[in-house]
Amino acid sequence: MKNRHITSALSQIFGRFASASFPAPVQSFINASYVKLMGLDMGEFHPASSYASLNQLFTRHLREPRSFNRDGSVMISPCDALVSECGKIHDFSSLQVKGMKYKVDELLGSFIDADKKHRIKNGRFINFYLSPSDYHRYHIPLNCRISKAVHIPGKLYPVNFTYLNKMPDLFIENERVVIECYTQDDELFYMVLVGALNVGRMDVSFEPRIVTNGDLRESVAYEYKELYLNKGDDFGCFQMGSTIVLIAEKMEIFVKSGEKVSFAQDIAQMQK
Repeated sequence: MKNRHITSALSQIFGRFASASFPAPVQSFINASYVKLMGLDMGEFHPASSYASLNQLFTRHLREPRSFNRDGSVMISPCDALVSECGKIHDFSSLQVKGMKYKVDELLGSFIDADKKHRIKNGRFINFYLSPSDYHRYHIPLNCRISKAVHIPGKLYPVNFTYLNKMPDLFIENERVVIECYTQDDELFYMVLVGALNVGRMDVSFEPRIVTNGDLRESVAYEYKELYLNKGDDFGCFQMGSTIVLIAEKMEIFVKSGEKVSFAQDIAQMQK
């Protein structure tokens, strides 16, 4: 059995602190301090003092649902984030940040079939970076059928620009969950949830067997026959800031690298 990497151990320690509920005055002070330090906009959420732990504040739900485009071919942003990079995939390699590349083949892992990888090798991608100040829940970008979810254990390096510049294979080394999706027209796309330092967990509501930053040492795949989710559905959260990589077979991208986007915003259109 492989030893736990130091980043995973540190993240578990932080996760225990964030999940703890302190006496109300202390918890209110912790929450208010975090809101001020990180510059959280709480306009769409309950007051910071109403959350019983820092983790509940991290994973807060919107008070009211956001409206979004109901067009069946238009993808909405799955989260509030910065688009760190987007564009075309070139034979399994895609631009990461400032010219650095990572191999999509390795990012998706060995449990994704070779013929499926071949379908997206010249597709399009969008990287979403969620900072600690962002809304941490993620949503389905398009009505879809989910055929597979793969949990790939790994390290939990930070995913900020400093580390991305130092470690071009960071996304391949970090723990991640790869979700294989098909549109109503059978177009293929992937959502890759990438863990990071201080992400105690990545929750995936439709697959409770996935428990990240735990004892898993080998990748595990879960397959589904009739799992359908709708655009806008909340399917989980990061328990701190992290990254989502969206990879599609055919997609016209509406956003640009360096652009700040919000969940429910139009970001792309699937093409036949």
